[in-house]
Amino acid sequence: MKHTANFLAIDLGASNGRVVLGRWDGQRFDLHELHRFANGPVNVLGSLYWDPLRLWSEIKAGMARYGQQFSQPLAGIGLDTWGVDFALLDRAGRLLGNPFQYRDARTDGMMELAFERAGRSAIFRHTGIQFMQINTLYQLLSMVEARDPQLDAAETLLLMPDLFNYWLTGRTVAEYTIASTSQMLDARRRTWATGLLDQLGIPTAILPPVVDAGTVLGDLRSDIAGEVGAPGTPQVIAVGSHDTASAVAAIPDLGPESAYISSGTWSLIGVETPQPVLSDQALALNFTNEGGVAGDIRLLKNSTGLWLLQESRRQWQRDGHDYSWDELLDLAGKAPAFRSLVDPDDRAFLNPPDMPAAIRAYCRRTGQPEPESVGAVVRCCLESMALASRAVIDSLETLLERRLEVVRIVGGGSQNAMLSQFTADACQRPVVCGPVEATALGNVMVQAIATGQINDIAAGRRAIASSIPLLRYDPEASAAAAWEDASGRFAALHG
Repeated sequence: MKHTANFLAIDLGASNGRVVLGRWDGQRFDLHELHRFANGPVNVLGSLYWDPLRLWSEIKAGMARYGQQFSQPLAGIGLDTWGVDFALLDRAGRLLGNPFQYRDARTDGMMELAFERAGRSAIFRHTGIQFMQINTLYQLLSMVEARDPQLDAAETLLLMPDLFNYWLTGRTVAEYTIASTSQMLDARRRTWATGLLDQLGIPTAILPPVVDAGTVLGDLRSDIAGEVGAPGTPQVIAVGSHDTASAVAAIPDLGPESAYISSGTWSLIGVETPQPVLSDQALALNFTNEGGVAGDIRLLKNSTGLWLLQESRRQWQRDGHDYSWDELLDLAGKAPAFRSLVDPDDRAFLNPPDMPAAIRAYCRRTGQPEPESVGAVVRCCLESMALASRAVIDSLETLLERRLEVVRIVGGGSQNAMLSQFTADACQRPVVCGPVEATALGNVMVQAIATGQINDIAAGRRAIASSIPLLRYDPEASAAAAWEDASGRFAALHG
């Protein structure tokens, strides 16, 4: 009988969280979801926050389900979350307040202020990170400008996965992949860019030491283990704590000829490179150099993904129409092609109160027909996402001076057959989809490497390829001309 190692992957996304059991039998991975729960911002007096205490309760509930169902000790526990957001702790290690959500309006104007004080090119030269007003750098700058008393009282800053790892182990560190999302880490040295932060008046004494993905942080705290009934003494491992880092780690056959799309609320479109790309061209194209789990670089661009559809669906639910995803795709299939397009990354879509209304207003403003029906809105979103992916991949080829032959899509969006086919048609490249559960698989794989179950990332990716089905979508030659025309229209939206 094969020995099976059991790992817990705790995966917190911007819209939901999960606790997943990952089994490794020496050849294949198997996942079993133990607990799923909702996540989302909480609006209080016009500000958007996360509710970390509720998330902590849900994490413990999921861990308790393992203890109730299994007696085998866990080989490891790993946790990942979305990027950029953080919590502040006082000198006793207590939360100073609820962490803000990245779409909160407090960062309005902060990028421009940072450019005035430190210089846009200098910020990129230090950090290599794409300019987005949601970044940790601009959130902290907004606190400096507001003279926020929490910042004066803060002893430690922890990005979101580091906060929960602290509560699990008592250890305060910054895992490399999540720290790299902050736009506060030196891309070459992989340490905090203290000179840049000093220029902006951001305190650096609150920043914890940076550790690599795969670092064993320590045993699960005994009080937590007792509370959740965890068998044995499981180790907590700093996996690719940024969910995209874990997802990219799990992509089979990801080589120099491959582009990837980690498809969810955000579409993260990029390639793996051994070193950061900090050229003037990378700056002009607004690419980002985020850390990978093996110390490599995820050269990518963040583009708004399924957020447009998620928020549209929420609005239709508020209006009394609870469409399933299958119903929405069916309606989109009946809507006319390429009637209206949007730039998913336009600021109008950052956090509008009514997403379909924002889409219609954008089309009106850009001289296009307004998508009035539900199906027309959905089709507009999907076609625009596919064209946004093409634009990024075209830019990557320019930057890298080589052809990217295949697009590999992972994450929840890889289940969307219409979006996958649209992406193949827009990019005129084959698209390979899977795994859907890339983040959880990458999380578990890094734990397996850290505990000596697997040799390295390459071996882990081969094991993942043998564990899950992959779907291929080839571009339809008959659609090439229409997509080429649409690509030109999409490019014109950027002026």
